[in-house]
Amino acid sequence: MSGGRLFPAPPGRLPTAAALTLALTLAVALSGCVSLAPPYEQPAMPVPATFPGETGNAAGAGPLAAGIGWQDYFTDPALRQLIATALDHNRDLRVAIQRVEEARALYGIRRADQLPTLGLEADLTRSRIPADLTGVGRPVTASQYQVGLGIATWELDFWGRVANLREAALQNYLATDAARQAVALTLIEQVATTYLVVRELDERLALAHATIDSRAQSYRIFTRRYQVGAIAKLDLTQVETLWRQAVALGTELDQARAQQANALQLLVGAPVDLPPSAAKLNDDAVMRDLPAGLPSDLLTSRPDILAAEYQLRAANANIGSARAEFFPRITLTGAFGSASTELSGLFTGPSRAWNFGPSVSLPIFDMGRRSANLEAVTAQRDQAITSYERAIQSAFRDVADALAARQYLAQQVDVLRATVAAQTERARLARLRYDHGASPFLEVLDAQRDLLIAQQQLVETRRALLTSRVALYAALGGGGFSPTAAPRP
Repeated sequence: MSGGRLFPAPPGRLPTAAALTLALTLAVALSGCVSLAPPYEQPAMPVPATFPGETGNAAGAGPLAAGIGWQDYFTDPALRQLIATALDHNRDLRVAIQRVEEARALYGIRRADQLPTLGLEADLTRSRIPADLTGVGRPVTASQYQVGLGIATWELDFWGRVANLREAALQNYLATDAARQAVALTLIEQVATTYLVVRELDERLALAHATIDSRAQSYRIFTRRYQVGAIAKLDLTQVETLWRQAVALGTELDQARAQQANALQLLVGAPVDLPPSAAKLNDDAVMRDLPAGLPSDLLTSRPDILAAEYQLRAANANIGSARAEFFPRITLTGAFGSASTELSGLFTGPSRAWNFGPSVSLPIFDMGRRSANLEAVTAQRDQAITSYERAIQSAFRDVADALAARQYLAQQVDVLRATVAAQTERARLARLRYDHGASPFLEVLDAQRDLLIAQQQLVETRRALLTSRVALYAALGGGGFSPTAAPRP
């Protein structure tokens, strides 16, 4: 029998496991000492210092939206229950959460690349060599037992290439988590807005049904008057027209209400029990009011801006990784173990075996591949800067639009309240004039039609005002989401 060692042993003293461990520790400590990524600089805000119509002192008064949780901002119990259910069951939010888990796992892969991969192997090999190949005139059967602890190909990260890839993966993970928060905030805004539309339609339906009942009663009265010859048929048809217009409006509102209820159920992601309510919505009991704050507050509160900044940081780290490609790449492979032809002698001193193989590589002529790669990642960094600035500008506009809507819709509500009061008095006086024969019924018809339109507009505008407050809360980065802590490097 004959056998061989797993690793050929060089002459001289063999290194011990402690020596290999020390060398490995020094290599880990030295790797990643240099980063070729450019220093990160946060771009200046490309927007005015204050929002339109806001002053620095007034804007900074009171708590900022980012510090107000949605449970504290929305005070309507039914709405709060819907939002809580949506955050648990909405499928778009679930996908966003799953993307965060994916990004975390990808970061874990990049983090593991900075450390060597150790593997334990145990093998048994038996072989037979025919007699005419052995040179001794007889067949030889050999056995080989081997056990070893080895290092797979591991790059010594002297230039920070692997470290910058890890940093880019970390920033991408944080950007994905910020995007998840943005999805949650958008979901809260959509649920609140749809809920308010449903309640608006409930109130408008209550007005329409009351009008339908009133006009149906008038139609019955006018029918009897026509039957006894007290009025002309024209008056009867005018009353009927007014009644059927109200019925048509009620049917239209019923359809809109059903569609909005379906939309709300899709947002919530679970069955919604929200029966029609004839009660008037209490505008002051739906949500709190809040100040706009300053544009600089958006940098730390808007999830989409935070996501854009994380992506910018990732692009910055990719430049460092691309620059490191121009320097030599040093990798190590090695193993320490034991090999023997006999199982009983596998762990004895003479059976010790090891190997160690450093490798250095540097492409000399690559047709400009590394230069093109550096130009590409630099262009991506420039795109990330532009996207970051655009996110700030878009957020500024969202807040400005919500502030304008809140201001001018409040004025419209006041005007419409006065309009409804005037139209109510007009309808009452027109009916008195008709009853006393001082005017035709067409005057009553116009007054009642205009009153119903004004009432419907008032309800719709009140809902729009509440919606603007929801939009302002979302535009300012509300929600009370706690920032996600970065994973351990």
